[in-house]
Amino acid sequence: MLETKHQAFLAELERRGQSDAGELALCFQLLSLARAIDQDCASRLAPQGLSEGRFVLLFLLRGADTALSPHQLAERAGVTRATVTGLLDGLEREQLVSRHSDPDDKRRIHVRLTRAGQTLSARLFDQQTQWIASLFADISATERQVLGTLLHRVWSRTDAGRTS
Repeated sequence: MLETKHQAFLAELERRGQSDAGELALCFQLLSLARAIDQDCASRLAPQGLSEGRFVLLFLLRGADTALSPHQLAERAGVTRATVTGLLDGLEREQLVSRHSDPDDKRRIHVRLTRAGQTLSARLFDQQTQWIASLFADISATERQVLGTLLHRVWSRTDAGRTS
């Protein structure tokens, strides 16, 4: 289950006589799993011409009560405005979103899903949700709660976890 680079790291630890690498092996297992999930996600979105970033913008727009500005999308997606601009350019070329000037302030832009964007985002959101749920289908509710607790404990020891 470990990626080759992680296997090589553990082999080097063993070569150096540091055979107790259980924590590292577990971390590498988690990293390998996350990468596998990311790769699977990308391969499921690619036939639609979407990246994960584009998909995130589609479902953010679908879930919004009103049109959103690029700034709001960037904040909600946790990316820069420059990244959002690039993603929106691609989505607009594919006619999945449209940008409109604010009638009260022409400098402000609002983004909306087109009908095609609404249809695609609804279908893909349901597909992605079902796929992700299937990854954990054979884990009981109690096991999921324990796993969530354990992952949170590890998260709280990261720089990001300490600042949140």
